[in-house]
Amino acid sequence: MKNTGIIYSINGPVVTIKGPTSFKMSEMVYVGNEHLVGEVIGLSGTQTTIQVFEETTGLRPGETVEGTGAPISVTLGPGIITNIFDGIERPLSLIAKDSKEFINRGVSVNSLDTSKLWSTHMTISVGDYLYGGFIIAEVPETPGVLHKVMVPPDVEGTVISVVPDGEYTIEDTLAVIQLKNGNEYNLKMSQRWPIRVPRPVKKRFHACEPLVTGQRILDTLFPIAKGGTAAIPGGFGTGKTMSQHQIAKWSNADIIIYIGCGERGNEMTQVLEDFSKLTDPRSGNPLMDRTTLIANTSNMPVAAREASIYTGITLAEYYRDMGYDVAIMADSTSRWAEALRELSGRLEEMPAEEGFPAYLASRLSAFYERACMAETLSGNEGSVSIIGAVSPQGGDFSEPVTQNTKRFVRCFWGLDKSLAYARHFPAIHWLTSYSEYVNDLAPWYAQNVAKNFISCRNRFISILTQESSLMEIVKLIGSDVLPDDQKLTLEIARVIRLGFLQQNAFHPDDTCVPLEKQLKMMEIILYLYDRSKELIAMNMPMSVLKSENIFEKIISIKYDIPNDKLEMFDDYYKLVDEFYNRVMERNG
Repeated sequence: MKNTGIIYSINGPVVTIKGPTSFKMSEMVYVGNEHLVGEVIGLSGTQTTIQVFEETTGLRPGETVEGTGAPISVTLGPGIITNIFDGIERPLSLIAKDSKEFINRGVSVNSLDTSKLWSTHMTISVGDYLYGGFIIAEVPETPGVLHKVMVPPDVEGTVISVVPDGEYTIEDTLAVIQLKNGNEYNLKMSQRWPIRVPRPVKKRFHACEPLVTGQRILDTLFPIAKGGTAAIPGGFGTGKTMSQHQIAKWSNADIIIYIGCGERGNEMTQVLEDFSKLTDPRSGNPLMDRTTLIANTSNMPVAAREASIYTGITLAEYYRDMGYDVAIMADSTSRWAEALRELSGRLEEMPAEEGFPAYLASRLSAFYERACMAETLSGNEGSVSIIGAVSPQGGDFSEPVTQNTKRFVRCFWGLDKSLAYARHFPAIHWLTSYSEYVNDLAPWYAQNVAKNFISCRNRFISILTQESSLMEIVKLIGSDVLPDDQKLTLEIARVIRLGFLQQNAFHPDDTCVPLEKQLKMMEIILYLYDRSKELIAMNMPMSVLKSENIFEKIISIKYDIPNDKLEMFDDYYKLVDEFYNRVMERNG
C-alpha cells in the first residue's frame, strides 16, 4: 500500500501535512491531483514539510500526497550526453512536444529514452565476480564518448548469465548476478542514484595536473587543477557566462556539464543555441557530442533551481566513475543561494546575514567538496572540476555568497567591471584573483612545458604588483616625476596587460592559446624587459626606448604569430636585439 498524506497548508513551493506520517526524510513524493514532484524536507511528530519542484498555483488543501519510498534521484545511463534537462532531469525536448513555450505542471516523462536501441559490447562472462563500479559493457553513446555500463556502487556478486553482444534498450537486462545472500540481481544499462548523496570513490588524489583552458590569464597566472574548484564572481556584464563558455569549449575536459541555474530565459536560450552550433576543436564533431545542459531559468520554481545543482554534480560523478575528466559550469550559484533563501523564509527559519539561511556555508561546502580527482571503484582515474559563477549584487564581493564561496574554493577569478567597461576581456583582475594550485601544479609545468614556466609567471605577477603601487604615485603627482626604471616597469606592465592578459575570443589564433605559445610570449616580453633594463642602467632615457615602437610590436605578437608557427618567435628576438643595438648606436 502506498504511503499517503493530506495537504494541510500551502505556502508557495512549501506544502505541509498535519499529523504523523510514515514518509522518510528526503523522500520523493507526488503532490496533489496533478502529481507535482516534491521532496520531504522536514519531519516531526505533528507535521511533514515538503518542497515542490513545480508551480503550486491552484493546489488546494485536502488534496493527496503520495510517497514513492525512494529519495529524489536521477536516471543514469546512455542518452545523457547531448541532452537538455530541467532541474530534476526531465528532458526539455520531450516536454516541448506537449507543453510548447512553457512547461506544463505534472509532466511525467522518462529522463532517458527507454525505447532506443544501443549497440552494446559486453565485457564480462559467466562466473566473473563483480563489485561496485565494475564495467560490464561498453556503448558508443556519441562519436566522442564511449559509455561504460557499470555495476551500481552498492552491488556485488557472481555472474550467472550474460546476454550476447547486440542492440539493447536501457531497460533490458544485460546480466544476472547472484548476490552474497543468494538472491539474484538484474544488471541493466541504467541505474538510479539519489542526487544529494555523493557517489563513492576508492581514493582521492592531490591536485597534480592542470585543467588547461587555452585562456592565458587562467593557465599561466591562476591555474585550476583537474578535480579542482574555482569561482568566477562579477557584477552584471563583466563576462561570467562568456568566461565559462570559453572554458567549456576549449578546456581539456572530456565532458562538459553546463548548469544554467536561475539565469534569465533569453540568456539561457542563447546558451542552448550557441552550444548546438559550436564545433569541438579537439575532434571536429559538434561540441554537444560531449556536453549536457541543465536549463533552469529564473521563472521556474525555486525548489527545482535548488535541486538543479545536485542533479548536475551527480551526472558529473557518474561519468567520472567511467574514467572521464568532467568539468561543471554552474551559472550561477548566487541564484541557487537565493532559492535557498526563499525556501528558508517560507519555512520561517531564523535568517542569518542578508537573510540567507544559517546553513548557506555548509550547503556550499558540500557542493564544492564533491569535486575531486580520484581513483574510481573500477580502478580508473577520473575527475570532476567545478567552476561556479557568482553574481554578487552591485559587484560587492563582501556579500555572503561570495565570501562563503571563497572559503571552499582554491581558485578565485575576480571579474572587474572597470576592465569590462574598458573592453578588456577576460575582465579577470590580476590583483583580486588568486590560485592556490600554483605550487601543486609547478612540477607538472616543469615536466610538461618548461622548467622556467612558473618563474616567468612569478615575474609577471611581480611586475603587475609593482605597477599597481606605482600607479598610486602617478595618480597623485603624474608619471613625469618617476625615474626611468619605474617608467619602464609601467610600460612592460602595459605590454603584459594588452599583449598577454587581454584575449580576443573571436580571433582564430587568440581565442585559445596552447601552453607552449603562452610560455614563449612570457619569455619574449621578459627578454624585452631585461634588455631595456640594461639600456636604462646605461642612462638611456625611456622616451628614446618608446620611440622605437618595439613595445607595440611585442603586444601584437598574440595576433601576428599563429599557434602552429612558434618558430616565428626567433624573429622577434632578433627585433629586440636590433632595437637594443640601434639605441646603443644612436646614443653612442
